[in-house]
Amino acid sequence: MFEYYPAKPAALRVWHPGAGVALAPGSTPTPLADRRWYATDEHGVVRLDVDAFLADRGDTVRFVVALLSATAARPAATGCFGLHEWAMVYRQDRHRHTLPLRLGQDGTDEVVERHRIRCTHFDAFRFFTPDAVPLNTLQPTRETQVATDQPGCLHAAMDCYKWALKLGPLVPGDLLLDCFELAMEIRCTDMAASPYDVSSYGLAPVAIETPEGKAEYVRRQRDYAARSNALRARLLAAAAAAATTTA
Repeated sequence: MFEYYPAKPAALRVWHPGAGVALAPGSTPTPLADRRWYATDEHGVVRLDVDAFLADRGDTVRFVVALLSATAARPAATGCFGLHEWAMVYRQDRHRHTLPLRLGQDGTDEVVERHRIRCTHFDAFRFFTPDAVPLNTLQPTRETQVATDQPGCLHAAMDCYKWALKLGPLVPGDLLLDCFELAMEIRCTDMAASPYDVSSYGLAPVAIETPEGKAEYVRRQRDYAARSNALRARLLAAAAAAATTTA
């Protein structure tokens, strides 16, 4: 997970209270008074200086709020069956991961060719092989992300952790950890449903080339959609608390 997202484990060790929370002197195990965007009043009470944070990161906060709101408002699209990972190795001799392909290259290519590819997430689509790109029913871009991300996408659900990091000290520590834990769980499914043999990681495959595997993938997909939308609601509430604080 620390390779998938460019964040160090130290980011999870720093607890933030969120906007509008006042901390009495010495009330937290993590000293925040000297951290960026925090202010201490004449009584030693520490608070997040929301105005200072938004002055530096306001554009990022507005983008994240727009993306999370738009994603949560859409119905979850299921039935992609995690074929984005298969499209990343389609007709390629060299792959992003060193793990062997569960069905071999020819078997993997055949699965891609007999399915409809409908990836909505740019950060997955951008790793498609050249031969796989025209097979996708959509051509998502970074510029269209707000218009295409949807809660049924495993990568969009994982990204709740990414957006929690982007919102920084606006996000209470427990919410950041909840986002991280869901992202970890989803990544395991993402790889289990991939064309790779992940048995060396102790993961059983979700064989999406079979009816049973498809059914299991969709079951998990619906569960992740609901749980990630709950996290989106909490992230949006954290951002809204900042707006209230500055009002």
